Amino acid sequence: MKKILIIDDDEDIISLIKIILENESYSVIGASSGEEGIKTAIKQKPELILLDIMMPIMDGWEILKMLRTEESTRKIPVAMLTCKTDVKDKLTGLQEGAIDYITKPFSPEELIERVDKIFKILHI
Repeated sequence: MKKILIIDDDEDIISLIKIILENESYSVIGASSGEEGIKTAIKQKPELILLDIMMPIMDGWEILKMLRTEESTRKIPVAMLTCKTDVKDKLTGLQEGAIDYITKPFSPEELIERVDKIFKILHI
């Protein structure tokens, strides 16, 4: 069972995504802060991280950079999951190493399709 880590300060979003992806037979872990997310990624070694950008204390850009510099998390694919729809933000995410950029609100079907596609492309 593929393990997905969601890093988002909105517990409702984490719960919603967990329901959607667990119904597709994914194992889903949630972290509601950047610090918790990084620690969880190091300990749990998920196959994919869904990362929000706008969070207090440590935003998604900082988290992504830290994940990319940490040896044990460097190769974990990260998809940004955010309400920021500006092209500049999308390009920044992709340039900083995100594999995808999913905007909120999203449909369950879109989320499932994008996650499935990431795993298919990466042969995970």
